[in-house]
Amino acid sequence: MSVPDDLLGRHDIVTADDMEQLGRRLGAGLVAGDLLVLTGPLGAGKTTLTRGIAEGLGVRGPIQSPTFVIARTHPSLVDGPPLVHADAYRLGSALELDDLDIDADGSVVVVEWGRGMAEGLREQWWELEIERPVGGRGADTMCGDLSRSTEALDDDAPRVVTISRRP
Repeated sequence: MSVPDDLLGRHDIVTADDMEQLGRRLGAGLVAGDLLVLTGPLGAGKTTLTRGIAEGLGVRGPIQSPTFVIARTHPSLVDGPPLVHADAYRLGSALELDDLDIDADGSVVVVEWGRGMAEGLREQWWELEIERPVGGRGADTMCGDLSRSTEALDDDAPRVVTISRRP
């Protein structure tokens, strides 16, 4: 497991640029076999963080949410490991994620909405919990009526990212 101890714990994030910077710091230390499970509400910054991780790893972009394609592989531009960026939101079970046949040993794998789905890919992983202010019924879970516009969800608002090793 390759994330330095100084990145473990709570990080107060003020802007999207700060989120990408945290991602770059993470990405610079990641190696093949690392799994990062990102959890947080809609608009929390999971893809923004992954964009920074990709920059730190030196992989080919662009980095976009893989919600509809489920997973994208971004090859390295610097002889490092590729980045597999997956989104488990639309999957019904961990078995569906396993069916993607992700090269968890030879890649850095980032799984958005991965809690309860991605942990079986590796014996150890990094859990990144992203908290953001939410308002209105359903805005934080994508369930029910979204009472805030998508534009409002993208506003720069403070976030908290907590990074921990599992198990």
